[in-house]
Amino acid sequence: MDFNMKKLASDAGIFFTRAVQFTEEKFGQAEKTELDAHFESLLARADSTKNWTEKILRQTEVLLQPNPSARVEEFLYEKLDRKVPSRVTNGELLAQYMAEAASELGPTTPYGKTLIKVAEAEKRLGAAERDFIHTASINFLTPLRNFLEGDWKTISKERRLLQNRRLDLDASKARLKKAKAAEAKATAEQELRVAQTEFDRQAEVTRLLLEGISSTHVNHLRCLHEFVESQTTYYAQCYRHMLDLQKQLGSSQGAIFPGTFVGTAEPASPPLSSTSPTTTAATMPMGPSVADLAPPGEAALRLEEVAPPASGTRKARVLYDYEAADSSELALLADELITVYSLPGMDPDWLIGERGNKKGKVPVTYLELLS
Repeated sequence: MDFNMKKLASDAGIFFTRAVQFTEEKFGQAEKTELDAHFESLLARADSTKNWTEKILRQTEVLLQPNPSARVEEFLYEKLDRKVPSRVTNGELLAQYMAEAASELGPTTPYGKTLIKVAEAEKRLGAAERDFIHTASINFLTPLRNFLEGDWKTISKERRLLQNRRLDLDASKARLKKAKAAEAKATAEQELRVAQTEFDRQAEVTRLLLEGISSTHVNHLRCLHEFVESQTTYYAQCYRHMLDLQKQLGSSQGAIFPGTFVGTAEPASPPLSSTSPTTTAATMPMGPSVADLAPPGEAALRLEEVAPPASGTRKARVLYDYEAADSSELALLADELITVYSLPGMDPDWLIGERGNKKGKVPVTYLELLS
């Protein structure tokens, strides 16, 4: 094989000179050309952008695929430039199990019928999750990954080249200081001019790339908006699917368990939408007042005067914290146990709750009714 020995020797000499210059700088034995404050600021912003892009990318991947083994498998397929095989979502797998259970346990039984309904809902949730993962991967993860594997690699390459040009420049300055003879000094001055020109040219190239980080931020901002849109669509779909399922189960539960307390099919809070907070507050259904507890035509009952029925009280576990809107309601803390009961003519969305000596109305949707 034909080697260019002169070029090989020249490259080895340049490498050795840079190594000596770098080592002497580390020990404070050589001067170092410093970059201006603006350039250093661009470098710091670029490093910060790269570091946070990596963290956001990795954590988004965890959000979309919590299974680390599945993430490793997808990574290997991408590196091998092969299509990632379609994967069943957890919701779809749960739907499959429920449908099989209903088939074996009896699809015409109340339990079997409910399993089928829930399975259908879980299947729709799984499909919505699949669409969300696909959209988020294309519109959010891919641009972040392209920056790290494309633009950032170019920036890193040019920064390393700038570092080498700076070492060459400072080594030329050191040789000029040490030159005594006129001929040696003239040669050193010529080398310094060449090194300074190459350094300035490389510094300009690197500066332009670093200033391009501003465009990267604009692009990532657009991608972030698209990610939020896809996530909003996904959760809105999930909300609609679960609301439909809740209505189906609510309509059938009363027939299966007559005489028991059945929670409302409507949630306590409306879904997120593009309406303003003022509009939302104006359209939200309000809970009944204390007067609503009394039969028509009679004076409002005082809660402390309301006696629990002789039978019909139940224990309930609180699902979420609830802040009482007024003195007629009972504030709740998640996971606490309270006694609840209903009164004739009372809004089915509410129950009377008791905790020790305290009593007040509580929303059904915040409770898990126990035996």
